[in-house]
Amino acid sequence: MVFTSHIFVFYFLPAVLLVYYALPYRWRNLFLTFASYFFYGWWKPWFVTLMMTSTVVDYVSVRVMSADGATPRRRKLALIASMVTNLGLLGVFKYAMFAQENINWLIQVFGGEGFRMLQITLPIGISFYTFQTMSYTIDVYRGTARPVKRFADFACFVALFPQLIAGPIVRYNTVAVQLYERNHTMQRFASGVSIFIIGFAKKILLANPVGNIADAAFGAESPTALVAWVGVAAYAFQIYFDFSGYSDMAVGLGRMFGFEFIKNFNDPYHADSITDFWRRWHISLSTFLRDYLYIPLGGNRLGLRRTYINLSVVMLLGGFWHGAHWQFIVWGAFHGLMMGMERMLGKTTFYGAMPHPIRVGLTFVLILISWVPFRADNLSIAVNYLGAMFGLSTPSAAAPLLGGEVLSIDSLVMMAICGMIVAFRTQAWEFVQNITWSKVGLALSLFVLAIAAMFAQAFNPFLYFQF
Repeated sequence: MVFTSHIFVFYFLPAVLLVYYALPYRWRNLFLTFASYFFYGWWKPWFVTLMMTSTVVDYVSVRVMSADGATPRRRKLALIASMVTNLGLLGVFKYAMFAQENINWLIQVFGGEGFRMLQITLPIGISFYTFQTMSYTIDVYRGTARPVKRFADFACFVALFPQLIAGPIVRYNTVAVQLYERNHTMQRFASGVSIFIIGFAKKILLANPVGNIADAAFGAESPTALVAWVGVAAYAFQIYFDFSGYSDMAVGLGRMFGFEFIKNFNDPYHADSITDFWRRWHISLSTFLRDYLYIPLGGNRLGLRRTYINLSVVMLLGGFWHGAHWQFIVWGAFHGLMMGMERMLGKTTFYGAMPHPIRVGLTFVLILISWVPFRADNLSIAVNYLGAMFGLSTPSAAAPLLGGEVLSIDSLVMMAICGMIVAFRTQAWEFVQNITWSKVGLALSLFVLAIAAMFAQAFNPFLYFQF
């Protein structure tokens, strides 16, 4: 089930809200858990068993490490059991295929005969809820959070459907209190509805149309340089409005049920460096990697050389988290390299002395280049596409036809609208801070328009479902 479907908008969400507010407060978490399991199992019911396994293991691990008289060794063993289980599930279901493909390739390189690979289905959202449930055991182990009182409350935290599939990654210590005490006010509910509508409109009215432009450009055998640049810019808009749209909807849904999730995007294309970009893009992931990986590795406390190594490791793993393919590793390595260079050069360079708008523009170009391997189906396609962007390949005979599609008036108008929205730094959070009747009218108009467009479009899942 996806947020941008008539089943969710007209049936699931109204029914869940109606029952939720009709129930006594003490039963609401349990009901949300069952509703979330139903939501998650809509695609494949057996996916629920993986999430339940992770939930039970982490709950038991914390009970063991927080029991009276638990020794440091026992606490550490409980933490290891949690980490091994969660990372093991993630490794099998997300990375086993990648390992098999590369082992097969090595065998064939040395003249052997490859083996038949075991096909494994990737459960939707496993990367997100795995990180969330691990945050519970880590936070309790560190002493920054207290164990849950009831299993139902922890199961609700892990399975909470608003952000279950594609984030933001919600850490336990940020919502621990909210599991027991939540404010349900008309103002919060209204702001939640408004944020949900804005995210809904981002996905339907912006991300999907520019996604068609990006698909056409990246699907071409050899586009012209202009088409290639327009195509990757279209993908930059698509992934931003798609992912930030989902995050907005998640935050909005959370507020409808009394939860407050973190802001996951903050004008990322206004960043004036790659380091600044990662302070603004997928904030829940970047802060998770910082607090649970970068700082434990030593952060920037062990000298410059170790700092560069830590940055590289974190960004490589961040890229690999997005997908079990070499192009994601290259994407992570590129960002790690850029962040290392920025730290090494500092702010006294020629680049640092440039006017802020120029730095923003140059950073956006670097981001566009990095999106190519992220979007391409494999590294070979990524290399060819980058060659087309810089005029290093000969356009195919079909290039004029492709140009007519990508550079059509409709496409360019859509790109201009996306560009203006990004340029004017329009964000849902600021929009809903003060709800007025004019804003209500605008939100309802957007919702009606987006609903009409939803029925006219083909099924188009969120991009981060695959991660």
